[in-house]
Amino acid sequence: MTTFGLAIKNFVGPTETPDIDALYRYAARAEELGFESLWAWDHVILGVEPAFPILDAIGTLTAIAARTSTIKLGTGVLVLPLRNPTVAAKAIGTLDVISKGRLVLGVAAGWYAREFDAVGVPFRQRGRLFERNFEILTRLWSEDRVTLQADEFNLREAVMRPKPVQRPRPPILIGGYVDAVLKRVATKGDGWLTYFYTPESYTRSWDKILGFAREAGRDPTTLGGTNQLAILVGRSRAETEEPMRQWLQTEWDVAAWSESTIEHAIRGSVDECVEQLRAHVATGVDRIILIPYRYDPAQVETIAREILPRLR
Repeated sequence: MTTFGLAIKNFVGPTETPDIDALYRYAARAEELGFESLWAWDHVILGVEPAFPILDAIGTLTAIAARTSTIKLGTGVLVLPLRNPTVAAKAIGTLDVISKGRLVLGVAAGWYAREFDAVGVPFRQRGRLFERNFEILTRLWSEDRVTLQADEFNLREAVMRPKPVQRPRPPILIGGYVDAVLKRVATKGDGWLTYFYTPESYTRSWDKILGFAREAGRDPTTLGGTNQLAILVGRSRAETEEPMRQWLQTEWDVAAWSESTIEHAIRGSVDECVEQLRAHVATGVDRIILIPYRYDPAQVETIAREILPRLR
């Protein structure tokens, strides 16, 4: 059965500032309403003119973990090559401990070259660095002692404790679109996390992942898929079309090398939104992360009360 999560507003438009008290209220209400998970965005530096304010994903989720008790907490997605993997293993593992095992870790290789330059990480090596960091992170969590040498990292019987609550480690979803990433999902991750994909695009890529898993001798049924979708519930499709398009064109980015598209957006009346979401559920997607229009709490209430009961 498809579960439904909510994106959180730790990432805002250029004229705004993240509001941590509003985030706490939003998170607590999402838990009360029965959403399965909350998802934070991740960048260190994004944009010049305009620049987009963004709170650190792990720090924000750790704060929310202390104010919630059951809802899962996800990164959608953490740019893994930007992090020192040993330090990241500690911070992310701490989040899993503080949340008592509620973390779902979404990770990807990244796309914004200026951000890599600012952090001092070679952008053109991001695929290789993703795999290196992934190995260090997961081994520190799952093995008692780690001995490994890679680039400047020299782990000599390295012991990291406490371990994450989830054993052998928190679930890891890998984000991205190209075949090399889909193979990585099939062979290294616990699932795929994509963004702004139509049901048709999702199915095409998911079928590739299942094929790559079978080729690698992995049971495809152990993998899960997650899709992130923007939603605006209004009186009609006509009424919601322009505000949704304006929001997505001014504050969101669509990867040119992917099938992600602003046309994916769920918009219209309750009936129209239910119909559009049913097409996504029919793909077999395990989780849909909804991005409510401008994170409006009234949208969250409508989604929880009028839309999700009809999809269960």
